Amino acid sequence: MIKENIFKIKRFRFDENYHPSDRTRLTTNFANLARGESRQENLRNVLRMIDNRFNDLAHWDNANGDRYTLELEIVSVEMDLTFAGKSGSFPLIEVLYTTIIDKNTNKRIAGLAGNSFSSYVRDYDFSVLLPNYNKEKSEFSVPHNYGDLHGNLFKSVLNSTDYKQNFKKMPVICLSVSTNRTYHRTENQHPVLGVEYEQREFSLTDQYFKKMGMQVRYFMPRNSAAPLAFYFFGDLLSDYSALELISTISVMESFQKVYRPEIYNANAAAADCYQPSLKHQDYSNTRIVYDREERTQLATSQGHYTEEHFIKPYHDILEKWSAGYTA
Repeated sequence: MIKENIFKIKRFRFDENYHPSDRTRLTTNFANLARGESRQENLRNVLRMIDNRFNDLAHWDNANGDRYTLELEIVSVEMDLTFAGKSGSFPLIEVLYTTIIDKNTNKRIAGLAGNSFSSYVRDYDFSVLLPNYNKEKSEFSVPHNYGDLHGNLFKSVLNSTDYKQNFKKMPVICLSVSTNRTYHRTENQHPVLGVEYEQREFSLTDQYFKKMGMQVRYFMPRNSAAPLAFYFFGDLLSDYSALELISTISVMESFQKVYRPEIYNANAAAADCYQPSLKHQDYSNTRIVYDREERTQLATSQGHYTEEHFIKPYHDILEKWSAGYTA
């Protein structure tokens, strides 16, 4: 059966020389940037955006706005197929890990694991399972156990020896807010995360991450155009330092400015009552171009890959394990 030592973590430097491995989902933020003729320029530009945003938020004792730089690592978690009596492994999830370099003191400061979130099983759930389940139905719905397997696999990774040996804290994942929900500004304001927003009904993504054991809160940092969704364990406001939170904001807001400029690179900040829209026209483009339609198509093909190489071959074992799983 599936045990905690069945997960293996590999770490790769993400910089201007990064090339995606053949086991990396091409829709992943970092892999998508590292493709095509402009790949190195794309990578340089987004890394510069990340550093600039970090220094903007970490402005104390930083008069020139250049005190810090971030190093990024891709954390790849593979699942050994010995649980099914097979050899080899399946690429389960990928996240990013940040290390903060203080150039004034020459110190390396641990950041956070998480940030971006990449999952083949998630591609299957959203791009294959869900559309098939809703074929010819008049109203959209989800299966009763939707997201259970993915959630239990994720929680098992966090309980694994490899994760605990590599990282001291639980991950924080930061994503775009949903275009299907309306967010309302509150009076709550955090010195780093910024103004908190709330919504009255969780999105499908919010519910999916709840199956992974994660809570969600929505904050719009200083000088941001829109709130971000922060998924976390424990207490987001107390468990992490200012620099750790800034590292997550600077990385993920920069990615979102590239991928969803209509929302995160808008020329006016979100109103008190805010519904994100990809049809918004008043925004600025970054110098980094990518094909959003191709990204959607790739998610579907990666979902079918997961179905063929992971879900179908090991369905009975995975479902039996998941049904009896306790964190």
